[in-house]
Amino acid sequence: MALHLLSKKRPQGMALAQALDEAMRDIVECQRCHSFSDEAVCPLCQDPRRDDGLLCVVETAADVMAIEQTAGYRGRYFVLGGHLSPIDGISADDLNIDQLVWRVKQEPVEEIILATGTTVEGQTTAHFISEAVSRHVNKVTRLAQGDTDGRRA
Repeated sequence: MALHLLSKKRPQGMALAQALDEAMRDIVECQRCHSFSDEAVCPLCQDPRRDDGLLCVVETAADVMAIEQTAGYRGRYFVLGGHLSPIDGISADDLNIDQLVWRVKQEPVEEIILATGTTVEGQTTAHFISEAVSRHVNKVTRLAQGDTDGRRA
């Protein structure tokens, strides 16, 4: 991509560089959900129409965007910042799990929906979170995964 921009598209390359520079300066982690925003608290967390009783826990901000594109979920989000991966040296201390537990203690929710990946690491992360929050919420569910005909993957 860099060679293409340098050889044929310098104005577009300069615009891209400027946009990346602005994003790196202006985009921050939301103080509530840990997604990305140009405000201290993101628009999703500020939206009073969202259901405070539902909290969807995802691995990354990209997961929030993917779920939002479906327009089928109206609850709140919490971004972990990755998944547990002992082989890569990523432990619970490296993720936002402590903040998640603190949040559900301070702001009770009816249901936590675990929307971590289908990998072994994602499933391990979901199990770990389920154990950590189960005393503080009424219901912990795992996002369904499978084919559209109802068979599980």
